[in-house]
Amino acid sequence: MTAAGTVDTVGQRVFGGVDSHADTIHVAVVTDNGRHLADAEFPTTTAGYTAPLAFLGAHGDVITIGVEGTASYGTGFTRAACADGLSVVEVNRPDRAERRRSGKSDPIDAYAAARAALSGRASSAPKDETVTGIRALQNAARSTVKARTAAMNQIGHILIGAPEATRARYRALRGKPLIDALARLRPTGDSVHSAVLTALKSLARRVQALTIEHDELTASLDIAVTENNPGLRAAHGVGPDTAAQLLITAGGNPDRLRTEATFAALCGVAPVLASSGKTNRHRLSRGGDRAANAALYRIALVRMASDRRTRDYVVRQTAAGRTKKEIIRLLKRAIAREVFRYLTTTVTVPEVADLRPTRQAKNITLTAAAQHFGVWPAVISCIERGTRRDDNLANTYRDWLTAA
Repeated sequence: MTAAGTVDTVGQRVFGGVDSHADTIHVAVVTDNGRHLADAEFPTTTAGYTAPLAFLGAHGDVITIGVEGTASYGTGFTRAACADGLSVVEVNRPDRAERRRSGKSDPIDAYAAARAALSGRASSAPKDETVTGIRALQNAARSTVKARTAAMNQIGHILIGAPEATRARYRALRGKPLIDALARLRPTGDSVHSAVLTALKSLARRVQALTIEHDELTASLDIAVTENNPGLRAAHGVGPDTAAQLLITAGGNPDRLRTEATFAALCGVAPVLASSGKTNRHRLSRGGDRAANAALYRIALVRMASDRRTRDYVVRQTAAGRTKKEIIRLLKRAIAREVFRYLTTTVTVPEVADLRPTRQAKNITLTAAAQHFGVWPAVISCIERGTRRDDNLANTYRDWLTAA
């Protein structure tokens, strides 16, 4: 205690905890032995981010701040704290058992975040902002897919209860032909027919507009992920949306991914023992980031359908008695290992810019080149544009073009 009766904070080591919300953040301070010192609430404004930093500093030397929601509501505070030179770690929300035991309130969650930072249980660096644009584009693109699906479902429901003449006219059409036909409608007839046709035309035009919007967003997303990690984007079976999800899961800063095994666990593909008695086996993990897990699943399906090495592997594992689910589990684990290398090291993508000009200079069509190699024309096109990586095919293709 000082002469004035206040606590002397000189040299005192403290840890902070932040429970973040849309309009406010609650900040708590604990000492390095876990004693609660103080907590307070601040607004989520520029001044509101400066005040809690001063509040924390007034209680001693801030060692680490645990923030819940560093990539959502806590983004602003995290940015301000890092700019001030403070160490910030990402804190998961308290588990249900602890929440039932301790209750739920902003101060309780803030102190729990501070204790997590103190104990080292929270040690992950917050995601940096290099993937913020990718996350925004992906969210917008996915929302167009959901809205388009909803509009398509509404069209189907309306047609089910539409007048017989309308049902008979469009019964045989599906997908794009149906949408194009409905978009060209000129509503006529009595009030019932006119209302139904007007609704169908409006929904069809909505589907067309959303399709165009989705294509534009996907093209922008493709550019963004290719600039961020060209090696990942060029990997076989990795499209714009899949690459975006893996980059978002990784967070853009490779130092968050300590080992390849932790990344596999993060994606929910680390094998989990499921043995009992005479049965000795593993099963898929049901934890981790399920969106990243789904991305790895899509890559596995693409490779099972179009990658010769993967198809040969599937044949061998099937002959060994493994089921399709077990084979996909093994593939997802192997793909996670490959993706980890793309995310944590700089993988140079071989130059392919010379392929298309060479082919065009010799008046060779995509179809002719594809027929020679026994692949689809889209495969050759992807190789030429660098959106699909197959070094052996690219080198063989270049040699063939040179000799043609």
